[in-house]
Amino acid sequence: MVKTFWKSALLFCIVSLLLAGTALADSGPKPQLVVKVLNGPEEPYYLDLLAEGGGGNGLSQEERNALDQDMLSALLAAVPEGWHACVTEGTGVPIWGELTSEDGVHTFGYVGVPETYRILVVTRSGETWVSETLERKVLQSSVALDWTAKTVEVPPVWAGYVLQFLATLLPTLLAEGILLLAFRFDWKTNWRPFLLVNLVTQGALAVFMSFHIVRDGFGWWFLILLVPAELVIALVEAGLYCKLLQGRSRARSFVYGLTANAISALLGWYLAEPVWRWIVTIC
Repeated sequence: MVKTFWKSALLFCIVSLLLAGTALADSGPKPQLVVKVLNGPEEPYYLDLLAEGGGGNGLSQEERNALDQDMLSALLAAVPEGWHACVTEGTGVPIWGELTSEDGVHTFGYVGVPETYRILVVTRSGETWVSETLERKVLQSSVALDWTAKTVEVPPVWAGYVLQFLATLLPTLLAEGILLLAFRFDWKTNWRPFLLVNLVTQGALAVFMSFHIVRDGFGWWFLILLVPAELVIALVEAGLYCKLLQGRSRARSFVYGLTANAISALLGWYLAEPVWRWIVTIC
């Protein structure tokens, strides 16, 4: 039993180190805001974000010369007092963004994306519109601007948390459930303790990780939270399975617990970023 434990624990640690090597190469996510224009103008237009205070380090002279000068002048003239156009005039810190878009999707990114912002639109015919003040409550998000109605819809933050939670928990349950059968445990006899243990341990982890991923994005810090949590959960689940799973030896139950958590940790790591990016596009 002791020999089996140390072999399984060593395997789990090796998996964790492999995850670490991949994760630490990432420098971390940056703020992002995607503005989706619905029923957009039938003529060319510029769209920029506005932030409070003064700007700086905006478009270069060469970049300004490449723009429609009348539209550029109209955009700058439409900036309310006390605000500045983030891409056009700069924010004092790096930001990149798209004043124009063929498909109506304008993406603004990097550390200069403001938490409190407004949206400014100016058309070639001279029409201008400025949104109400909005707030970016998570690291990366999207909003929908209906040009016809002159409204901006901000998806509820709770929807992102719920989707991230389900996308974190359900694949884990599926993978560990399949592995339970692979270890030749009878499903009818053991589905209740399997589900109970996972809802308590993996469910709590999913809640915790979902909150941090949606709010702060996905990056190397995710590993710092994930690996210790998975190590603790692996040992707790393995111990519980020794007592609760029926039909096989305690040693097999223990090895199943460690193996299942190693696989769920790998699955959680490799699914976390694509799932998060998908949720960002809709929330």
